Amino acid sequence: MPASSPDVVVIGAGAAGLMAAISAAERGKSVVLLEKNRKPGVKILMSGGTRCNITHACDNRGIVEAFGPNGRFLHAPLAKFSVADAIAFFEDLGVATKVEDTGKIFPVSDRALDVLDALLRRMHASGAALVREEPVTDLKRTEGGFEITTAKQRLSVPRVILTTGGQSYPGCGTRGDGYEFTRRFGHTIVTPRPALVPIRVEAPWVAELRGVTLDDVGMKVIERPDRVLTARRGGFLFAHFGLTGPAPLDVSKAITKHPIPRSLELEIDFLPGMSETDFDEFLRTETLASGKKQLAGVLAQKVPRRLADALLALLGQAADRKAAGLSRPDRIALAAAVKRQRLAVGGALGFEKAEVTTGGVSLDEVDSKTMQSKLVPGLYLAGEILDLDGPIGGYNFQAAWSTGWLAGASV
Repeated sequence: MPASSPDVVVIGAGAAGLMAAISAAERGKSVVLLEKNRKPGVKILMSGGTRCNITHACDNRGIVEAFGPNGRFLHAPLAKFSVADAIAFFEDLGVATKVEDTGKIFPVSDRALDVLDALLRRMHASGAALVREEPVTDLKRTEGGFEITTAKQRLSVPRVILTTGGQSYPGCGTRGDGYEFTRRFGHTIVTPRPALVPIRVEAPWVAELRGVTLDDVGMKVIERPDRVLTARRGGFLFAHFGLTGPAPLDVSKAITKHPIPRSLELEIDFLPGMSETDFDEFLRTETLASGKKQLAGVLAQKVPRRLADALLALLGQAADRKAAGLSRPDRIALAAAVKRQRLAVGGALGFEKAEVTTGGVSLDEVDSKTMQSKLVPGLYLAGEILDLDGPIGGYNFQAAWSTGWLAGASV
């Protein structure tokens, strides 16, 4: 161990932990960063399809709004370390960034490893000491601060920053360790559930379309009969178990947090850029003008051919039927199938495939101006351990950078 009595111990070397260690050490604090894995930042390397979606191209208000009601908590962290600060931080370390059409910001190299390497270089330059393969087995309060027990030793320290993450991707080591520590200290843990997670559906025709992608789909989660719990629009992928991609991931939290997920339905708009009235008119004019074509071919002008075939089969239409003679009731039914397709929800894949955790340490018990626990002086919390989760698109990384930086600046 590099320091027997450091000023600060940060527990967990993920996005928030690395940022907290850098921030504290650059203020002159002696910092030890404990990581249970052999490698730090494993989730950084996995994120964004190994590209790492660093943040989102919006202002601080846009980040706050993306998190919904809990987003108010981020005002102070973002004031300390903003979207612009995050971009400049990595650019200054040689990680050039780019903005994609969706607003997602990635390294130009499309390499998450470049992001992690930059963080580690800055951390080592700061003087913080990273200790790998040393999981914390116990954390207790003492008269002078805290006693940390690892598999190898005990440490006494006046201040601790907990950045142990949630429970998503437990194979990365994020198994909810921090929840137990904070619960012992009297903190309320909002029940952790998977978020940004693929959705299960049980319709056989969905599994048959596995591999089919759409760039733009509208999705709603419906509580029967017609109450909309959430709605999103974005990319979409059919899979053998159901649905994944940005739009399904973004609506998944409404499913995992619901007491009876199987009572819910998904409503899918496969053509959100065209109104149902306009699509009906398209079908009417095309079937009149191209009567000798197969109806599936006409439909495939707007959606992938495999999806067109499947939707016609659902409506009992022959795969090779001609476009001519499509009755008005059949046309209306086809428009509804494309614009308002309903699917029964079968659940979600669970923490193993979830990108983030919804739930965690109650925000009411953490001072957003310092990230210090309101219940335990000297204990700071940052990142995914908090009851704070946003949509896909770099928002959650921005929350990790900002809360981690503020925690390190406050100890």
